[in-house]
Amino acid sequence: MPNPIMSPDPVVSPDPTPNNAVEKHASKLHCLSGQKLFICLNKKCNHRKFSQFSPLALLLLDMSALGSVEPLSCSVTTPRERAAQEYLQSASRVLTRQQLQDVALNTQALQVEFAEIPMNFVDPKDLDIPSHGTKNRYKTILPNPHSRVVLRIRNTNDPLSCYINANYIRGYLREDKAFIATQGPMINTVNDFWQMAWQDNCPVIVMITKLKEKNEKCVLYWPEKRGIYGKVEVLVNGVRECEHYTVRSLTLKQSGQSRKVCHYWYTSWPDHKTPDSVGPLLQLMTDVEEARHALDACGPIVVHCSAGIGRTGCFIATTIGCRQLRLEGVVDILSIVCQLRADRGGMIQTGEQYEFVHHALSLYESQLSAETSR
Repeated sequence: MPNPIMSPDPVVSPDPTPNNAVEKHASKLHCLSGQKLFICLNKKCNHRKFSQFSPLALLLLDMSALGSVEPLSCSVTTPRERAAQEYLQSASRVLTRQQLQDVALNTQALQVEFAEIPMNFVDPKDLDIPSHGTKNRYKTILPNPHSRVVLRIRNTNDPLSCYINANYIRGYLREDKAFIATQGPMINTVNDFWQMAWQDNCPVIVMITKLKEKNEKCVLYWPEKRGIYGKVEVLVNGVRECEHYTVRSLTLKQSGQSRKVCHYWYTSWPDHKTPDSVGPLLQLMTDVEEARHALDACGPIVVHCSAGIGRTGCFIATTIGCRQLRLEGVVDILSIVCQLRADRGGMIQTGEQYEFVHHALSLYESQLSAETSR
């Protein structure tokens, strides 16, 4: 084997095959100022520091120039990943009211624009939670680590006790935790769902799916009258049937405290499609905003469908866009969707849903114009 090369840059073997043992142990190394870091990557390497591995080559890095004590980070961001993050942070197309009306009719242009937005899905390797798959409704839809909701009740015997497939979503002014986007509860995550609603003081829950659409989309996670889910007691105080959704007035109790919560169950969204009319969604959005103000709670609004990204993304994007239109007279739907995807990958799943958001905001703009002309 050739002598190791002293260089400030890593010199690697042409063999790109990953080695889990090297990655596992290298991730635990700490580099001190004035020291040298040895990493073996060669199958025939007999270096005494790495004799327990079967690696691929030997790297010798002189770390003396660092001048500080820092852990070695083994995370690597590819140029494609960097470009995707830059796009999500900077993409923008501000539309005036008239431009919004015109753009909403240009289906082809919207499809092209939508296709350019990075999905920002999570690599399972980036979610360092053992056995988290048992709490995910879909194995490819995972919570982005930086914004995921962490349950505060921890059981040292259960590493999954703090895990829920949910993300905090920024709002109109990019304020943190305006919404929580989450998957439809599963039989083994119902307690987690109610614990999340309690710990984050959530005033409103918006459910945009049926319990079953060909396959199960969500379990029935609320009681008919009274139920206890983990440490949270849920009481149903009343039910109001509207044309397109059902409203339940709930009381949540825990540790001698109680809170009011409104639950909206929107059932008029067809499976794998978008609604024929955007009017019911706008009415739902208006009712949710009124309920949030009436309850005077500062917590995020919980929104879920089945996976927690498609219909959920449409509702949140429309809510943010309507507020921007109302307060600024313009709307930046591209930037809104990019912000949502930065917080939870895959938000607004299809080009059809992207069009639907434009149509909803176009109708809302028409309603605003009609109000101001009176």
